[in-house]
Amino acid sequence: MKSLKSGLIVLGTVGLLFLGACSNATQENNSASNTESSTATNTSKTETAKSHGKSEHGDKEHGHGGQVVESGQYHLELVTHKEDKGSHLDFIIEKGEKHEIVSNAKVTAQVQLPDGTQKTLDFKYDAKDKHYTAALPGNAPGQYPVKVTADIGGEKVNGRFTVKQ
Repeated sequence: MKSLKSGLIVLGTVGLLFLGACSNATQENNSASNTESSTATNTSKTETAKSHGKSEHGDKEHGHGGQVVESGQYHLELVTHKEDKGSHLDFIIEKGEKHEIVSNAKVTAQVQLPDGTQKTLDFKYDAKDKHYTAALPGNAPGQYPVKVTADIGGEKVNGRFTVKQ
């Protein structure tokens, strides 16, 4: 009788350990997929600019080949052109699903130079080409983090980009 009781206790204990191990594996799997899910979500929120040859809608007229940031209802795009004395920057702001050009914004950029110093650029609107332009002087090699701020009728819209020299 004692051996039967001992056998049942051992069998019950092994069963509980097995269930506990299965339960932990399920929690670890759920935890791992929740972590992957939240990492993917956080990545998309902190992602700043993507390079596109054309827009997500497949329209060549909306894609200018630059780095793109979607900020609320605004589509922001920074296109850079290397020149002898620096880079020429074109900044396009479009609003809504129809990508209507925004021409009444006050656009500035804070640029961090490779040596760590900050430079402020003021963009001017080019009515002919329907975008804002500025010049980034200097040819020091490296990455230039750029934070563009557009004030559109009192509404501030920001985009972060990187210019490589």
